Amino acid sequence: MKRGEFWIAYILLLVAQLLLSNYFHVTPYIFLTLLPVMVLSIPIRVGTVGAMLIAAITGLTIDFLSEGVLGLNALALIPVAFARNSIIGLVLGRELFARREDFSVERCGFGKVATALFLSLLLFLVIYIWADGAGTRPLWFNGLRLAASLGASFAVSLLTLGVLAPDPRK
Repeated sequence: MKRGEFWIAYILLLVAQLLLSNYFHVTPYIFLTLLPVMVLSIPIRVGTVGAMLIAAITGLTIDFLSEGVLGLNALALIPVAFARNSIIGLVLGRELFARREDFSVERCGFGKVATALFLSLLLFLVIYIWADGAGTRPLWFNGLRLAASLGASFAVSLLTLGVLAPDPRK
């Protein structure tokens, strides 16, 4: 995918996340998010500091335009950007960094990409739910919210992964 195409898709998914955050609150147990898959899909050539800056801007944009608690998404998204290279290297392999290639489901395999996506979503949601609850909600509620949000966000993120990490051979 060309640089311009990726960033256009990124901005469109940012708008989609704004719509999800503003209009799709089905239940207090489910928090739908596309943010970890967006950060995970940032091109490899963007370093960790650049990814963290992009994550901070993305998180603050979502916080400012939708959720009301300024800094909550940014707080949870910056560690995902920090751990992005480690997750990709651990699950998808270091050869992506050596060849300076972006990952795709076709190149790396569905299982590996799904595992990387699951880990980034888990990291994001653990921090987000912990900070959102701030000691005011019981552990069972937070655990149930984590499980429901992880399942729902994982399914939605798998659908959007094809937009941000398409097959490079096409």
